[in-house]
Amino acid sequence: MLSGARSLVHDALAGGRRWPASAAGSLPLGRSSRLRAMSNPFAILLEPVRIGPVTSPNRFYQVPHCNGMGWRMPEALAAMRGVKAEGGWGVVCTEEVEIHHTSDLSPYFEGRLWEREDSPALARMVEAVHAHGSLAAIELVHSGANAVNLYSRAASLAPRSMSVLGGSGYEPTQARAMTKQDFRDVRRWHRAAALRARDIGFDIVYCYAGHMLTLPMQLLSRRFNDRHDEYGGSLENRARLLRELIEETREAVGARCGIAVRLAVDELIGQDGLTSAGEGRDVVEMLAELPDLWDVNISGWSNDSATSRFTKEGYQEQYCGFVKSVTSKPVVGVGRYTTPDAMVSAVRRGVLDLIGAARPSIADPFLPAKIRDGRWDEIRECIGCNICVSADFKLVPIRCTQNPTMGEEWRRGWHPERIAARSSDEQVLVIGGGPAGLECARALGQRGYQVVLAERRDEWGGRVAREARLPGLTEYRRVVDWRLDRLRALPNVALYPGSEVSVDDVLEFGAPHVIVATGCTWRRDGIGRNQWRPIPGVERAAVFTPDDILDGRLPTGRVLIYDNDGFYLGGVIAERLAHAGCTVTLVTPAPLISYWTQYTLEQARVQERLRGLGVRMHTQRTLLALDVGSARFADALRIEEVEDEHDAVVLLTDRMPSDALYTSLCPLVEDGRLTTLRCIGDAEAPGIIAQAVFAGHLAAREFGTVPTGDTPFRVERWPGGVGATPFESR
Repeated sequence: MLSGARSLVHDALAGGRRWPASAAGSLPLGRSSRLRAMSNPFAILLEPVRIGPVTSPNRFYQVPHCNGMGWRMPEALAAMRGVKAEGGWGVVCTEEVEIHHTSDLSPYFEGRLWEREDSPALARMVEAVHAHGSLAAIELVHSGANAVNLYSRAASLAPRSMSVLGGSGYEPTQARAMTKQDFRDVRRWHRAAALRARDIGFDIVYCYAGHMLTLPMQLLSRRFNDRHDEYGGSLENRARLLRELIEETREAVGARCGIAVRLAVDELIGQDGLTSAGEGRDVVEMLAELPDLWDVNISGWSNDSATSRFTKEGYQEQYCGFVKSVTSKPVVGVGRYTTPDAMVSAVRRGVLDLIGAARPSIADPFLPAKIRDGRWDEIRECIGCNICVSADFKLVPIRCTQNPTMGEEWRRGWHPERIAARSSDEQVLVIGGGPAGLECARALGQRGYQVVLAERRDEWGGRVAREARLPGLTEYRRVVDWRLDRLRALPNVALYPGSEVSVDDVLEFGAPHVIVATGCTWRRDGIGRNQWRPIPGVERAAVFTPDDILDGRLPTGRVLIYDNDGFYLGGVIAERLAHAGCTVTLVTPAPLISYWTQYTLEQARVQERLRGLGVRMHTQRTLLALDVGSARFADALRIEEVEDEHDAVVLLTDRMPSDALYTSLCPLVEDGRLTTLRCIGDAEAPGIIAQAVFAGHLAAREFGTVPTGDTPFRVERWPGGVGATPFESR
């Protein structure tokens, strides 16, 4: 039953108040925000910055980042980049753009500029970015040994004959050692691509030597470059190709375009790689004045885009902070800056000239505009979960836990700040205050509907609020806090925590529309992806589930964690219990500990941390049976059964949707007492937090529409065909 001021809730649902349609769309700029904008303490971020022959209108710089769309989905890609320009990013970059078929990154979908025929797709992005007065930058790349060339079937190129580095990381093929003619060809291909980029309309052209993903960086590396000619040996020789590319790109397009160099100044592997105190610094000093802009970071990608579980805001400054002291050219760098205070500090301390961002620009494409307009309290801060990164590995359009519109700008027509106004005076009851319910209520409220949001717990946020108390996940709390702040600013939304809703409550309210977002619970019987029936003996074992851990009920002594979920939670729980003094063993049937975290670039760090905590880890073991104090496994590596002794076991297997209320409400739709009823988020299909937020947003967007059963989004098809877009028909 809803607790507290029940008559107030009833009044709201009975239509006692009406809210104007102007409450929909973009949220209005409050009086206090307008006053702040008059004396903006972050005004330094709004200053223009000269980059060779072009000028960025401000210091906000969206650095190159992958997106899972690339050359395959040019319309979606252009729309996504265009929204960022609209949101105030002064420079908006592509992802890495292949310059030749010997740099084929298939199966991944990056940019492509092999020939002139590839230009129209990239021109779409330039048009979208220029429409809002921002500069468009292109990151040209020859990937060398990182290109497996699965599509082109060309031999990969590398400093020496060596295993290819890209693809799965274990591709059964080698690159060939480059000849002198190969070096001349790469330089010619890069120059031709730069000229095509200039003709398309790009304002900044990159020479890319970062992340160990490119030929110039592979040549810089003593690990991969054992040549004895002018491209090997001394650092000057190993940097020769990078110097040539910079000089020749400047000669080709420098009168019209700024020339940027993206360089990893530290690989975090000590003297076996580039270091910011050694050869990383030496390269910058050697080439200091050649480009118009230095874009500096650390390598590899898992270091550059480390998750919030392991790094915090500004974490790259200790490696990249020296660059401005050795060059007069502007410097851009990253560090997952999400707060304007940290951004201003980086500029004032002489660390950066431009604030680089990939993930923060994904979480909030309008971050610069909000700082400009004095609405910094409305910034949707990145939580550093790297779901955006996973999309590139999974070959699907980019997505974001915080921003459910990311990747949906073209195909669904979604905008991160605007949403269709309500089409009626309908009233909506949303039951469940987790990520799906919070986002659904927020978006419905933004549309102008009268909304009541009820949550059975006293605390808002569902699984997110509980998980955020686990080690390293503090920033996940932003998913809850941002939505609560927005909801509390909406006069047409009533919030009722500590209010469990029953069927009788729904009937008494009289709300014609109900959306159920009641989450899920973890199973206690062990049924999961490779266990279709309860684990024998589970009823005799001291079994805990993640729900117990999240609610503060912890086991003691020797604890076995069986992780058949495979994402981050099993590892985080192991860390939590190790800190609590337990002797922890983590077992999974997957081939890697926390298997899915390889797609969020943190699997190696997870394993390293757990090892440091003394957690015993076993992979490819399937739980066969439990008993009092013991467990029996099938070990795929030993082709035998093994036993483990313990005092308690934590099972991460399947989850059960908490859909009992939804099921009980279904007859009310059939007999006409409810107009619509919808189940969303984990209550519909348990998944990751990002999917729950997306489900809530989707429900709010679709509210008031009649489903047709057709594909609910546009699909890019080539060439032409039914439903072709203007680009597809060119």
